[in-house]
Amino acid sequence: MNARVVAPARGAHWLAAGWSMFRAAPLGWLVLVFAYLMATTLMSVFPVVGPAAVSLLVPAFSVGFMAASRAAAHRQPVELPMLFAGFRERLPGQLVLGCVYSAGFAAAIAGSALVDGGALLQALFDPAQARDDAGQGDRLFVGMLASAVLYLPTMMMLWFAPVLVAWHGLGPGKAVFYSLVAFWMNRLAFIAYALVLAVVLFLAMGSVILLASLMPGEAPALNPRSLVFPLALIVLPTLFASYYASYEDVFGAPEQA
Repeated sequence: MNARVVAPARGAHWLAAGWSMFRAAPLGWLVLVFAYLMATTLMSVFPVVGPAAVSLLVPAFSVGFMAASRAAAHRQPVELPMLFAGFRERLPGQLVLGCVYSAGFAAAIAGSALVDGGALLQALFDPAQARDDAGQGDRLFVGMLASAVLYLPTMMMLWFAPVLVAWHGLGPGKAVFYSLVAFWMNRLAFIAYALVLAVVLFLAMGSVILLASLMPGEAPALNPRSLVFPLALIVLPTLFASYYASYEDVFGAPEQA
């Protein structure tokens, strides 16, 4: 199992490759992402159990998106059954990774209370009270920033781990280790990836807000929030496919299943 060190500029290439894979099969990607969002939304309806189940299944679903990305990279159809590839490929290992993800995510959210006074936790579990709390906005931003920083080690451990378990047959512990090391070895490329992604998202959201503001006064009001979901159907496939591009760059092209 060998991980390569790639040039920092490759981070920007991963996003470009993700966009290319999305354009290769846009309809298939839209079906996949819509099905994923609907499935996780329906599961989350059930208090406590639903969100916990979604969290546990995140690595298994990520393998499904990697399988779809592999198909798109080979100019093959992206089909709905691919979404469940991770449920067919070493599911017990994926569930162990799901526990790692759940623990890391929960720790990041809980840890944010140390710097925001519990603003993020209140926004998640008591949103009505949070809206009535003056000055909540600034503290919430600080909490979100802190949780993102605290979640970074978990992200590093799980960036490559699900596919290393599914496609390379590694145990969860070894996959987490290889993912962490490979991520750190290519940290400059990932910094470039994050910077380009931030710029793209800023421009995309700015375009949505600008479009809403340019609507004529007599026309029905265009709520920018109404455009978030359609925008997500384009952004999410590109992001999922960019994960595959980073994996292929660092670990080499996998064998076609």
